[in-house]
Amino acid sequence: MSSHPSPTTALPDELRSAPSSRVLVLNSGSSSLKYQLLDMGDSSRLAAGLVERIGEQTSRLKHTPAGGESRERGGAIADHDAALKAVAEELAKDGLGLDSPELAAIGHRVVHGGKFFTEPTVIDDAVLAEIERLIPVAPLHNPANLTGIRTARALRPDLPQVAVFDTAFHTTMPESAARYAIDVKTADEHRVRRYGFHGTSHAYVSRATAELLGKDPSETNVIVLHLGNGASASAVRGGRCVDTSMGLTPLEGLVMGTRSGDMDPAVIFHLMRVGGMSADEIDTLLNKKSGLIGLCGDNDMREIRRRVDEGDEQAELAFDIYIHRLKKYIGAYYAVLGRVDAVAFTAGVGENAAPVREAALAGLEELGLAVDGERNAVRGDEARLISPEGARVAVAVVPTDEELEIATQTYALVIGSGNHT
Repeated sequence: MSSHPSPTTALPDELRSAPSSRVLVLNSGSSSLKYQLLDMGDSSRLAAGLVERIGEQTSRLKHTPAGGESRERGGAIADHDAALKAVAEELAKDGLGLDSPELAAIGHRVVHGGKFFTEPTVIDDAVLAEIERLIPVAPLHNPANLTGIRTARALRPDLPQVAVFDTAFHTTMPESAARYAIDVKTADEHRVRRYGFHGTSHAYVSRATAELLGKDPSETNVIVLHLGNGASASAVRGGRCVDTSMGLTPLEGLVMGTRSGDMDPAVIFHLMRVGGMSADEIDTLLNKKSGLIGLCGDNDMREIRRRVDEGDEQAELAFDIYIHRLKKYIGAYYAVLGRVDAVAFTAGVGENAAPVREAALAGLEELGLAVDGERNAVRGDEARLISPEGARVAVAVVPTDEELEIATQTYALVIGSGNHT
């Protein structure tokens, strides 16, 4: 693989920063820029915000400093360069400017790192080129991630920039889990394999779940259920992912807000031949018009549950299909792991929808899985157990923090060898 860059696990001397503790985390979308500034001395969040509708006349920046009131500004923001400069201006108002010597690095979320990027990586031209080479398997995400990286590098070329990949946590999957059963030569030529996504969340939550149980992550087996508008499951054995539900793209696996998840691939050929649909039309159907919104017209679980409570049969069927798929994956990953110490629910739906958690584990008591009704009904921002006292398998709600995970990995890489100038 001589054509690939080598992942950098320690900073070159010329990029070493002075001892400083702040990390700016950037998550660049095609028309948005999410950001958080964290102090890794105590893992505190100093500021957070979102720039949306970049490139439109109605762009909006919402900035929230820690302990302060949110501020908004409107008006056209032409591109990501203008967006990041606007973010820098807002941070400077709080005394947190990007020119501060306290800023140690910028960490970038990159959705697809392929098979090669297995850990956080210092960004250089070779790394950028490889991320660009992966665009065919992540056409919606990697181009936007690249734009954010290039913008930040131009603004602060002196600062270490680190890529943290959504796929990296899943590169520990054995080939038996990662390969599709298709012709090997064709698969290798076109990089067709299961990569998995939401990796920073699965890494953070599996580790936090072990800590909640008072166990070492290396000795803990966890099924992580990341349930948001996008949804994925993972089987984590001793801190390493051994299987996950998303595949070549984020389309595979669980029923999601607008994505179908698992289905017979021949449906695509059927829609082409019988329905006269193009590849692009089917792509749009499966990614944006399927899942919960395709089944009942809503992809907000709160609205679906409201409709279920009112006796709406279409919403009830959508909910049942969602739960059926989820339960299948819980059972499958229980079988993959052999021994399960905990099932952890996370992300917007997983953290907030008690009926989803209850329904997903209903009938699995013989596997040691159950929720306590009173504990499950409690809402909160802290990691907590919702299984009955003395349960054989713990059931937990663990709020995810992907930005903190990205910052943690970025900072660890920046100070890794401790040779600060």
